[in-house]
Amino acid sequence: MSSVAVIDYGMGNLHSIAKALQHASPGTFVNVTADPAALCAADRVVFPGVGAIRDCMVALTERDLVPVLHELAASKPLLGICLGMQALLESSEENNETPCLGLMPGRVVRFADDLVDADGTPLKIPHMGWNRVHQAGDHPIWSGIPQDSRFYFVHSYYARPAEESLVAATSDYPAPFAAALARDNVFAVQFHPEKSQAAGLRLLANFLAWEPGGQRLSSN
Repeated sequence: MSSVAVIDYGMGNLHSIAKALQHASPGTFVNVTADPAALCAADRVVFPGVGAIRDCMVALTERDLVPVLHELAASKPLLGICLGMQALLESSEENNETPCLGLMPGRVVRFADDLVDADGTPLKIPHMGWNRVHQAGDHPIWSGIPQDSRFYFVHSYYARPAEESLVAATSDYPAPFAAALARDNVFAVQFHPEKSQAAGLRLLANFLAWEPGGQRLSSN
């Protein structure tokens, strides 16, 4: 039986994510854990997160999970979700600049307070609700998910990677921002697949079946 570990560091919709993973692949053993040995023993790992990045980094440090995450990112399929995606970058401007994991080059920035849509209507921060996700290229995680499918977002900050090649998908609010990042065996999304109905479950099922082979994104 294949297995997936969901990192429990006190920040994330752990029950919802575990339930969605089980629904996406009933034959997969889902283990919600903070135990480094159990995380390293799993076939693949999900790194969720909600809340503030400083609290996230403090919680990871207190549980000695920072070096574990570096090891996991180098050794097996890893899926970052929401704050778990942002934490992969080098820093975030949240909380007066917070150092992050540095697994991908770039930083996290806040949406401007004066955003307006095409009609001049002010846009609320956080960006919350359903939005189209435009796939930047072919990747096994997108298999069977139509281009511009809608996913559910809740966030005030977004990833600004240093390398365009890391962007696996974009969404607009109102300008394009990185909705997904990918490099080697790491894939990360700003939206919540566990709250995104059929498209989200398909993404999770694809992750649970994904066997990275060093493939790169190819342009559509």
